[in-house]
Amino acid sequence: MGVSHQHSHAHPPVGDDARMKRVLIASLMLTLGFVVFETLAGLSAHSLALLSDAGHNFTDAFALLLAAFGVYLQARPGDHEKTYGYQRAGVLAAFVNALSLVVLAGILFYESYQRLLHPQPVAANTMMIVAAVALMLNLGIAGALGGHGEHHHDLNVRAAWLHMAGDAASSAAIILGALLIRYTGWLAIDPILSILIGIAIVWSGWGIIRDSLNILLEGLPKGLELKNVSAELSGVDGVIDVHDLHIWSLGSDSRALSCHVLIDDMPPSESDSILQRINDVLCARFQIRHTTVQFEHVKCVLAGTHCTTAIQEARQQEHRH
Repeated sequence: MGVSHQHSHAHPPVGDDARMKRVLIASLMLTLGFVVFETLAGLSAHSLALLSDAGHNFTDAFALLLAAFGVYLQARPGDHEKTYGYQRAGVLAAFVNALSLVVLAGILFYESYQRLLHPQPVAANTMMIVAAVALMLNLGIAGALGGHGEHHHDLNVRAAWLHMAGDAASSAAIILGALLIRYTGWLAIDPILSILIGIAIVWSGWGIIRDSLNILLEGLPKGLELKNVSAELSGVDGVIDVHDLHIWSLGSDSRALSCHVLIDDMPPSESDSILQRINDVLCARFQIRHTTVQFEHVKCVLAGTHCTTAIQEARQQEHRH
């Protein structure tokens, strides 16, 4: 038996990390400044929707701070303690971000219920002006975060992008609601908007919670099926059988695999070509670049959660008789 490893990692260029950190920090400063402005405007206009949006913007600032910290950590190389590096720091930041969204939504639902019971007049013009400024700010930041498509691959940046995109949608809804209040006088529109904002927050946060938990719990990477990977490996020339197959994510965009592969008895120098073909398939078909493959020359018998060789199984049978 033998163990073969391939350690091929694909990290984003250092320049991309530096650019993203600058974008996140600049966005954080702008968002914090706007939170103060929107909170004062919301209090002045007696608008729960504006105050709700200010709270959402505050969680945006927290999200941006966590995302910047996550980008910093996940770019650090591995060391003697964190041998895989700090790639999951960004995933953990995304998970905390998403949880903060759900907590905020709960607060919005409660405050909206109270406002429905006790309606208050609002300044529709102030709502429109402030929401228009918020819309431009959030669209600008969301555009900067997704300028090179990072939010599709990095779960950490995706969480921050969802914060900003969701708040842009909230701002657009507030503008529409302010127009309705101005021309109809229906005060219930303000808390109803707040409830809709809360629903949008929960919807956007749930996907992040699900994906980040799957990575943190070392689940199968999204979009992969274990049977498909096993079938592809079994079809590689020289491979007789594949078992004890495990696939997990090291970070948002990095996958790892370990497995046992049955091959004919041959010197390690001859089995190198089989290993190369296995790694080529895993990289090209499934974007798996970190692999640990154990070659075996005697077929294993799976019993429960462990694997024993057929010879060992036969000896155990003889001993029992």
